[in-house]
Amino acid sequence: MRSNYFFTSESVSEGHPDKVSDQISDAIVDLFLAKDPEARIACETMTTTQKVILAGEIRGRGIMDEEGNWAPGVCEEIEQTVRETVKRIGYEQSGFHWQTLDFANNLHAQSAHIAQGVDASGNKDEGAGDQGIMFGFACDETPDLMPATLYYSHKILERMAADRHSGAAPFLEPDAKSQVTLEFENGKPVAAAVIVVSTQHAAGYDEGDKEAELHAYVKRVVADVLPADLLSEATQYHINPTGSFEIGGPDGDAGLTGRKIIVDTYGGAAPHGGGAFSGKDPTKVDRSAAYVTRYMAKNIVAAGFAKRCTIQLSYAIGIAEPLSLYVDLHGTEMNGVTAARLEEILPTLVRLTPKGIRTHLGLNKPIYQKTAAYGHFGRKPEGDLFSWEKTDLVDRLKQAV
Repeated sequence: MRSNYFFTSESVSEGHPDKVSDQISDAIVDLFLAKDPEARIACETMTTTQKVILAGEIRGRGIMDEEGNWAPGVCEEIEQTVRETVKRIGYEQSGFHWQTLDFANNLHAQSAHIAQGVDASGNKDEGAGDQGIMFGFACDETPDLMPATLYYSHKILERMAADRHSGAAPFLEPDAKSQVTLEFENGKPVAAAVIVVSTQHAAGYDEGDKEAELHAYVKRVVADVLPADLLSEATQYHINPTGSFEIGGPDGDAGLTGRKIIVDTYGGAAPHGGGAFSGKDPTKVDRSAAYVTRYMAKNIVAAGFAKRCTIQLSYAIGIAEPLSLYVDLHGTEMNGVTAARLEEILPTLVRLTPKGIRTHLGLNKPIYQKTAAYGHFGRKPEGDLFSWEKTDLVDRLKQAV
């Protein structure tokens, strides 16, 4: 592993068209899990100019019967949930407005062939909802044990969104992107080399004094978010480098669920198995196994066993137990711990079947809309939210080792 290098990660705001789609999909997941904690949901969303389209498959009590007929009032609740999500994000523009957009619901009943392979029956435990590989990662670059480049990219946009919602920055519109390049020495971030922020803005903020006001505001946000010792006169800024950014969100570019998986995870600092998270209930290991691998990796680093940790799990559809478990400590292991030993210990501490993961982390709850912007990882646990970010496995890991 190189010790001196530059590394870059990006983030996108809650108003980015792909993130609008993710949040709508997860709002539907929450709606259905609130009705039936065992509901099966795979909800894809497309957004474009004045349109939101849902597609996918579902099953659950109080949602749809065995013949695929909607329960009374559910279709109206779905549309209301979509419009409220768009309103919360802040879209009241002629090209995308929560009140006037066209909405189409193409959700349908889950395939019986998928159900028979996944459901528990007789002596058969609940199987994985699909085959695939899932990765979790943690490192000691930030207090939340996340890659610093992604962590600060998220924080810049979170701060800007908070200022937009509070009225502190009325010239901001919902769509935005950020990118942070840090210089690393001996594996630690030592300087912010380049900061890129592109933000949708009100009319007139692309020239003259108003443009200068916008640029000064972004630099103040960066100064508040990044540690002072990373910033210097050598730090380069590119703020709205294309010039005007008035037309944004789904009016500027179509959005789809699941297109920002690297933003959702580790900003390119770790592998990704390929499966998206949003729109999926927690029986889908694309989501739940990615959460539990992060949980295990974070606890390993928090326990002081390594400075960096990557964990991989693999599954086959309909099979409960994972096919493989792989731990990589990237040569940073400490205190006599080995990756092989952790591979032996972890399955004794956390049951890695789909049901075991959901039970351990408490995932069968309407907790997902808040995950769909600013990353699924590196967030502060709040009650039932972000349970995979807890470090409550540390003591048991130390005892087992």
